[in-house]
Amino acid sequence: MTAPQAKTWSQRGRTPAVRVRGRSRRRISIAALTCYKPGHQSRLIYRPRRDDGPRDGRKSFSWRDYRGLLTAAHQQLGGPIVLVWDNLNVRKAADLREWAAARDWLTICYLPPYAPDLNPVEGIWSLLRRGWLSNVAFSTPEHLVQRIRRGLRHIRNRSHLIDGCLAETGLTIRPT
Repeated sequence: MTAPQAKTWSQRGRTPAVRVRGRSRRRISIAALTCYKPGHQSRLIYRPRRDDGPRDGRKSFSWRDYRGLLTAAHQQLGGPIVLVWDNLNVRKAADLREWAAARDWLTICYLPPYAPDLNPVEGIWSLLRRGWLSNVAFSTPEHLVQRIRRGLRHIRNRSHLIDGCLAETGLTIRPT
């Protein structure tokens, strides 16, 4: 056997451990917004971000990445946005708060700390993990990105799945 295909035995001597080549520390982060408006179909807006090495020192979304997502969402939705966010520290960054305060179309409210059960986007991640990402051995980071995009497109095109994520939280949308 060649080195990448060689099997080694664990210390117990019973279970073979397979050497895996191509280990990667690359990471893929995704930010998503579930968008609800009475009388309209629910929408999913998302942005992936790959970390292929030192860009700005961050491995996940920065406040600038969230600013770009919110600007794109405003353009796509064509109206004011009431954003309900969890308490992730980057979403409470002073620069992002300052930028948001200058936008009359954006209102930000925060969920209580440690309340993922009130966040409909958590339902999106659950659907993605249980569906398009389950039981798959990803051969490359591009393969993973392709599956993520396919799954998110599938969810995005089925507003009843997005509605179900809101219903699962027990929250409702009431126009004021």
